Amino acid sequence: MSEMVYYDLKHAATMSPSLSVQVSREIGRRIVAGTYAQDSLIEDESALAERFQVSRAVVRDAVKILVSKGLLEVRRGIGTRVRPRSQWILLDDDVLAWHISAQPNCEFVRQLMDIRLCFEPMASRWAAERATLEQISEIEHACIAMEKEKGSVENFIFADAMFHKAVLRAAGNELLTAMEGVIYLALLVSVRITNQDPRKNGTSVPFHRELYSAIARREAEKAEQLTEKLLTDASRRLQEAAKLNEIR
Repeated sequence: MSEMVYYDLKHAATMSPSLSVQVSREIGRRIVAGTYAQDSLIEDESALAERFQVSRAVVRDAVKILVSKGLLEVRRGIGTRVRPRSQWILLDDDVLAWHISAQPNCEFVRQLMDIRLCFEPMASRWAAERATLEQISEIEHACIAMEKEKGSVENFIFADAMFHKAVLRAAGNELLTAMEGVIYLALLVSVRITNQDPRKNGTSVPFHRELYSAIARREAEKAEQLTEKLLTDASRRLQEAAKLNEIR
C-alpha cells in the first residue's frame, strides 16, 4: 500500500514537489523506519548532497523541513541529530504518511486504535445529534461507494476512509476533523498487516450501513455503541494478525 494513497485521501497538492521536499521525504522515511536511529547523527550536508545528487542548499532546506516536523535538530559544531520519537510532531501529515512505508510497529498500531476508540464513538453520537441533512447524505454516499466497489483494494479503502471522514465532519467539532489523518493511517496500516482484501470481511459493509442508518435516524446511543463495536473488532483482528505475522 503506497503512502500516496494517504496523500490522495488528504487531498494534498498534486504538483511535483520541489527537490528539497523530495529529499526531506527520503530522509524522513528513513528516520521513521529506524534506518536513522533516534539520537544518532545523520550524514553531513556534503555526504547527503552526494547521495541524493543535489546541491548542499537543497539538503539544507530539506533538513529545515524535518526540523520543523520535530524529527531532526541541528547542533553547531556537532552535526544533525535525530530527535527522540517523543518529540516528533506525529500528527503531521508527512510523518503519518511515512509510517505506511515503514515496517509496521505493533505498539504504534495499538496506539492508533486507542485514539480511534477514544474519539470516534463520540463522533458518531454527535453526528446523530447534530448532522445536517446534507452531511447525512454524504455519509450515505460513502456507504454506497463501499457497497458498490468491486475494483481495487485502494478504491475500497478510499471509500471506507470517506465514510469515517464524513462522520467526523458531521460531528460538528473542527478539532475532531483534524484527527482524520489518524484514521487514514490506521486503515492503510491495517490492510498492510492483515495482508488481505478488506472486502472479504463480510461484516464490514453491513456494519457501516447499520451505523449510517443509526445516524440518519438520530439514534445517538446506538451510533456510539456500533462504532465502539466496529473499532473493537478491528483492533482485535489487527492484534491477531500482528501475532500471526510476528510483527514487532
